[in-house]
Amino acid sequence: MAQKIDFYFDFISPFSYLAHTKLPALAEKYGVTLNYHAMDIPKAKVAAGNYGPSNREVKPKIKVMLADLQRWAKRYDVPLEFPKSFDCERWNRAVSFAVKEGKAKEFVDAAYSQIWGKGIDASDDTLLASIAAEVGLDDVALIAYVTSEEGEADFVAACEAAHETGVFGAPIMIVDDEEYFWGNDRFDFLEEFLQQN
Repeated sequence: MAQKIDFYFDFISPFSYLAHTKLPALAEKYGVTLNYHAMDIPKAKVAAGNYGPSNREVKPKIKVMLADLQRWAKRYDVPLEFPKSFDCERWNRAVSFAVKEGKAKEFVDAAYSQIWGKGIDASDDTLLASIAAEVGLDDVALIAYVTSEEGEADFVAACEAAHETGVFGAPIMIVDDEEYFWGNDRFDFLEEFLQQN
């Protein structure tokens, strides 16, 4: 029987947002632990040898991707608004703080509902502090952490660990360190695997 799912994501990723609207319930359904690993998609792509432009820089691709995102949001019955800023690194750093405090799911839920659910300005630290407080985290300590050398070093180490694990993008879900599923559109495969294991 499967024991855990490691969820690799970046708050900059709308597909990670979509994945997270379903993943906690799926983990609970099959009695597996869900572990949160924030990382940096652009750095993961480069580390894996993918030096291509971001999706936002390829006009034909972004047009289709935007339509797909709206289709997925409609299918999942969740809101989806593009954020006013894609500067999500401090939010990603905050995940380590939330994990240490036992509030990872709560923080990621609340952060995604603001960043992609409402389209907030992710560069605004007052919003980050507000979300931290909302889920029961010490907002002053969290902001101190995400703006510190320690917070930066921890995030760099987390990104390097993700690359060493074979993470090249997001979202990626890894079951028991063996089976990899890339993208919210792989959930049928993920659930089939959980059913069988």
